[in-house]
Amino acid sequence: MLNRYKKANEKIAMGLLSFMPNEKDLKKLQQTIKEYEQNADWQLYLWKEEDDFVGIIGIIKHSDTVAEVQHISVNPSYRKQGIGKKMMKKVQEIYKNAEVRPNEHIASFFEKCEEHNKTGNETIS
Repeated sequence: MLNRYKKANEKIAMGLLSFMPNEKDLKKLQQTIKEYEQNADWQLYLWKEEDDFVGIIGIIKHSDTVAEVQHISVNPSYRKQGIGKKMMKKVQEIYKNAEVRPNEHIASFFEKCEEHNKTGNETIS
């Protein structure tokens, strides 16, 4: 289930974001979290499986018609289970009136999700 980020989940969010290659540096990670907390156009969501937050997805709303997926990460213990694809699908439902597109860091994953959605293929690569 997708949940909006709350300050109470800051450490969990930072841990999940730290799996992103461009978020390894602690200062950079703290700046990113601060931006999500302070900028109304930046939205962060956590994915919960049973009782644990296992994934995170961050969106920048550029306008009413464009939303960019900036971050997406899944705890390594939960990878290859389709969680990233589920998060992408939910974000597309939330931003249904906008074009949801990836930034350059997650473009290849986004394309895999698009192929999966078009073919309905349940194989998760």
